[in-house]
Parts: sequence; structure tokens; C-alpha cells
Amino acid sequence: MQLDEQMRSLAQDLGADFYGIADLSQARDFVLNQGGPDAASYPRAISIGIVLQHTIVNKLPRREERAVAVEYRHHAYDVLNGRLDLIASRLGSFLQHEGYRALPIPASKRVDDERICAIFSHKLAAHLAGLGWIGKSCLLITPQEGPRVRWATVLTDSPLRPTGQPLKERCGDCQKCVEICPVDAFSGRSFREDEPRGARYDARKCDKYFKDLEKKTGLGVCGLCLYVCPFGKRERSPREQE
Repeated sequence: MQLDEQMRSLAQDLGADFYGIADLSQARDFVLNQGGPDAASYPRAISIGIVLQHTIVNKLPRREERAVAVEYRHHAYDVLNGRLDLIASRLGSFLQHEGYRALPIPASKRVDDERICAIFSHKLAAHLAGLGWIGKSCLLITPQEGPRVRWATVLTDSPLRPTGQPLKERCGDCQKCVEICPVDAFSGRSFREDEPRGARYDARKCDKYFKDLEKKTGLGVCGLCLYVCPFGKRERSPREQE
């Protein structure tokens, strides 16, 4: 079995719903600026994603109820982040055993409070791997599940074959994520590679909102932009819709 097949099979066996390989050469300057020379030294990124449970996401309009907030924080953040980190660690160990460098990037760990970002963008890897596009919410939108996916990444120098090209944006004139945001954090502009994130998304507004919620309720839970996206929104299971 070739390395590409081994890695995909391992990721799926460990519970990944999405798997893709991104060629980072076209985004090296961006990676260098965000994560420094160490992150930029890897030519490939393995993108893995796990779908959030729709029954939990669909309760987000009631997020101010503590039971709903606790449920979402636990399952959509704590549990899924742990599952993703475990998969990333296992994939990294496998690649190291095969003689390659690998750096698992935590599913959700901020390293720069000034820029409000992690060492590497999981959305960038998933986008370049052909798994989705960047929406007006600055979330990665997949055709199958919309933005209802959490991501992790493994950077590597292994010769894995890229799995696709960035998908074209399919948001069109939709502004649902922009309109539902309680702090008007989104400008409504479509993603452009030559524009900074700030042209579309005010991360400080979002960050302050979460901190204010934590002071008020003890939990910072929102996710309305994720909830409202038509590409992922489901009120019933696929079986119930048949």
C-alpha cells in the first residue's frame, strides 16, 4: 500500500470525516508571516476534519441557556478538539516512523493574542486541499456540511500528493452569516487572497464578545454564523428527510 493510501486509511479509521493534502508552496509567504520559518519549512499539510453533531449545533439560537452552552462547549470544542489532536498525533507519529518530518498543529490553540491567531491556519490547509472555500464568515465552508466541521492539521515534508485545488466560493449574494452576527464582526466581503483577514472579519469584536459572555455566564459560546449557513443547516437527519 502506498503512503497516500496508508495515510488516508489511517485517518479515516481513526475517525476523520474529511481528509486532504495541501501543497503549501503557493501560500508560503502567508504561512511564514503567521507561523514563522519553522511552519513555513514544510511543503505539505494534511488537513483532517470532523463534522459537528447537528442536533447540538441546531440549539445555538438558545445558546444563552446554560445547558445548551455547556453541551456545545463540551461536544463541539472539548471533545472534538481532543479527537482531532489524537488523530493528528497518530498521523504525525506514523510519518515519523516512515522517516519524514511531521508537525501536528493543535485543533484550537491561539499563540498570538495580538493578531488573535494560531501558529497555522487550519482553514488555509483545508481550502488548498480542495475541501471547501472561505466564506463571508471567514469559516471554511464545505459543500457537504457547510461550516459545521472542526479542523486540525499536520505539517510534513513527506511526498504526499495534493488532493485538489481550492474550491470557488459558492456563497453568492447570501449574507445570512453577516446579518446574524450579534456584534457585526463581518463586512460581507467575499474572500480574496490578496486582502488581509481584517477586510472581512473584525476578530477583536468577536474576541471581546466571547470574553463578555464568559464574564456574564461563565461560558463563551456563540457559533451563530456556523448555525445559519445554508450549506450545513439541517433540522432533520438525512434519513428523516428521505
